[in-house]
Amino acid sequence: MTHSDPVPGAVAPSAESLARLRHHARHLGLFPRRVARTTGGGHSSRRRGRGMEFEEVRVYQPGDDVRSIDWRVTARRSEPHTKVFREERERPVHLVVDLRQPMFFGSQRLKSTVACELAATLAWTGARAGDRIGGLVFGTATAHHIRAGRGHLGVLHLLRALSETARQLVAPQADRHHLEQMIEEVRRIAHPGAALFLISDFYDLADQPGVERQLFELSRHCDITLMAVQDPLETALPPPGRYTVRTAANQLRVIDSRNPDARREFEQRAHLRNAGLQALANRLNLSLIRISTAEDPQVLLRRHYGSTRGGRR
Repeated sequence: MTHSDPVPGAVAPSAESLARLRHHARHLGLFPRRVARTTGGGHSSRRRGRGMEFEEVRVYQPGDDVRSIDWRVTARRSEPHTKVFREERERPVHLVVDLRQPMFFGSQRLKSTVACELAATLAWTGARAGDRIGGLVFGTATAHHIRAGRGHLGVLHLLRALSETARQLVAPQADRHHLEQMIEEVRRIAHPGAALFLISDFYDLADQPGVERQLFELSRHCDITLMAVQDPLETALPPPGRYTVRTAANQLRVIDSRNPDARREFEQRAHLRNAGLQALANRLNLSLIRISTAEDPQVLLRRHYGSTRGGRR
């Protein structure tokens, strides 16, 4: 095989390898269950409940549903008492994964591979907890919408979309999506109350002034976590010298990192990009997690979402 014939399997995770990440979900818990106290009043919840669990009996208050009155306690205490229940509410998990051309880069591992592994592990974690799993996978020219559903079948649909889209990066082509369009599309399909993980390198954030507005509108209804994937070579050039690198188009190029002024300018631009993303997260009160391609994604997830209760929430 010649140098002009890249091997797709070597640069993209297979659906089978992503499926094997399932066992890591046992060690994770994404967030505590959302609970709501209710006495069965006249207003029905817009959200489907996982179930009703008895919490306590208290003195009846005006507006409580008479159907929840505990007649035995009422008779014993000669005062109306009502049962209070705790409703366990489902929380859909949406994985939004950026697999556009700039993600096909890495000095340690490809950013696209790390993004796929992050998304797969988070999906298995949500499925293990009984949540509905869905999402969007954006490629250079494609966008896969995986409808939120329960069980392993929905996760497997997501894994196939991740693997297929990552493989398409082997053949370079111009990106048809930009970050603002991606988030606008997420707003269209995201369920209110969903936990949403946006996995990207955010390379075009500074060029998309409308991103902040789109994220603000999305954050009004969803709990958003930004997961920024970055390679060490994107923040600092290697030690002074001449380096031969292979581009996404499978072409060889030489990088000269001996110029100190060029090194400082490169690092300053990287700092400004990172600071801009952090400032955006701070303004919108969004969670921001950074991961390097030199880091094991599973170690990072355990650090942020590790659970001593085996992933139960």
